[in-house]
Amino acid sequence: MRQTREPHDDTTAVDPVYWETVTIHDRDFQKFSIDNSVHFVPVDEAKADRLEIQHRVFEIVFDGRLIFPPVTDVRRILDLGYGAASWAIDVSESYPDSTVTGVDISPHMKPFDTPENFFPELDDINKPFTFQPNTFDLVQSRMVGGGINASRWPSYLRDIKKVLKPGGWVQMIECYYMCQSDNGSITDSHPLRRWSSKYIQSIEGIKDPRAPLRLQTLFTAAGLDEIEYKMIPLSLCGWSNDPRQRRIGNANRDNIHQALNSLAIFPFTRRLGMTIGDVNALVASACVDAANPDLKAYFPL
Repeated sequence: MRQTREPHDDTTAVDPVYWETVTIHDRDFQKFSIDNSVHFVPVDEAKADRLEIQHRVFEIVFDGRLIFPPVTDVRRILDLGYGAASWAIDVSESYPDSTVTGVDISPHMKPFDTPENFFPELDDINKPFTFQPNTFDLVQSRMVGGGINASRWPSYLRDIKKVLKPGGWVQMIECYYMCQSDNGSITDSHPLRRWSSKYIQSIEGIKDPRAPLRLQTLFTAAGLDEIEYKMIPLSLCGWSNDPRQRRIGNANRDNIHQALNSLAIFPFTRRLGMTIGDVNALVASACVDAANPDLKAYFPL
């Protein structure tokens, strides 16, 4: 099932089943994704707002670069899991002669007004890609790990390689949600570490929360080359003495506080059996830890 205005002519209208939502503890989730274990995060306005904050954080992290590889002629771009379309819109406007195709299972967060060269499609990236081989100059995959089935990762990378043109590039950003401390002060008893452990426990088996640690191996196994892998400590608040890192941490604080809540609501209550009161209490305490500059907390990005 795919939808677009153009440029692909093998598309159909969006089935209303993909628009259906279900409200769980005051947040709206896509019913199809919940029922089929595609992802466990809200698709409401609050989530879209958070993704915009996250996008602006990444602007600082990556020094304003939307595209990382040394691409000189970008005509066809694929954004996998475009979400609220923040990156897709910015790259469409920055490269007006390009065609940007965005794929997501949820159409709920896409803004009404988008650039004319951005073409959103509805599809499940856990399924084999239906794009023709050698189609795209650049493929972007960012923060979609919570929506990729555990067994899908190897074929996901192979599908990406297949749709790239010869000489094309893929850029991928994922977050490992096991919190770390720059000074080693976070222990297993800290609420933030307990949140991390429960998050990994809540999605493990269906998803692979440790996949971000294996990206280089996955890329190599898929036959991709010229691989550059880098781990960036994403500060959860402005604890660093370095001005740039402190700016990142300060910008990321609201994003993290909202993420700790939205990532936990469904899997903690429905998969771990926690009460929403216990979830809220843990999230509140984890947010206190995340905002404590003495703990120097970060997520590996």
